Amino acid sequence: MTPKLEIEQFPCLSDNYGVLIHDADAGVTASIDAPDAEEVLAQLAVKGWKLTHIFVTHHHNDHTGGILKLKQATGCTVSGPRGEANRIPGIDKAVGEGDTLRFGNFDIEVLETPGHTIGHIAYWFPAAKVLFAGDALFSLGAGRIFEGTPKGMWQSLQKIMRLPPDTQIYCGHEYTQSNARFALALEPDNQALINFAARVEQLRDHNLPTLPTRLDLEMEANPFLRPHSDAIRSLLGLKDAADWEVFAAVRELKNRS
Repeated sequence: MTPKLEIEQFPCLSDNYGVLIHDADAGVTASIDAPDAEEVLAQLAVKGWKLTHIFVTHHHNDHTGGILKLKQATGCTVSGPRGEANRIPGIDKAVGEGDTLRFGNFDIEVLETPGHTIGHIAYWFPAAKVLFAGDALFSLGAGRIFEGTPKGMWQSLQKIMRLPPDTQIYCGHEYTQSNARFALALEPDNQALINFAARVEQLRDHNLPTLPTRLDLEMEANPFLRPHSDAIRSLLGLKDAADWEVFAAVRELKNRS
């Protein structure tokens, strides 16, 4: 019998998402990052779950600010990126590319996805086809490059793009509506994007989340994953550039938008 991964997503802080994952058969519960301890504890109480793990994607405070309080309250184990272990409070286990973690009945593969921060990681659950991407990838967007390089960030995104097309992707923030406006300015005739943006407007009109998203839909509509697009290359005047150079130009344009 295939194990079941229960996932509970909830808004917190200004535009973050908290995510709890639960394997009922094994009696384990994890928080993906720890943006807001009070909200995580409130959601745990509603579900009747006991926190056993925190999986940290990167060191930024809006992803780590609740770790110590949650650890004190629950005694949970904290795993996080090896490349940023000295910047993550309460870390017990430092992990990186090629490492596998066990969460109840599930294996988790660690993907190093540097760019947004230098040691950023994502957590891939092959059996559930779910990726927790932190701030590496957003729906119709990608993370700002604070510590890495555009070429390195593009390589991180390529790693995600090689996952199965029906992978469900959970991201750290609700940015999709503004990302959609930017994407439409780059590819106004992309019908997949037009349809995607319309769904986003409907969801946000009802104050509903646009996440999780799905990899195959992002590949069709997210300009940060589409440096091969003739329309984007023509608009940027980069018809013969390398993919990573087109990605870098898209990132720079979004930074200024």
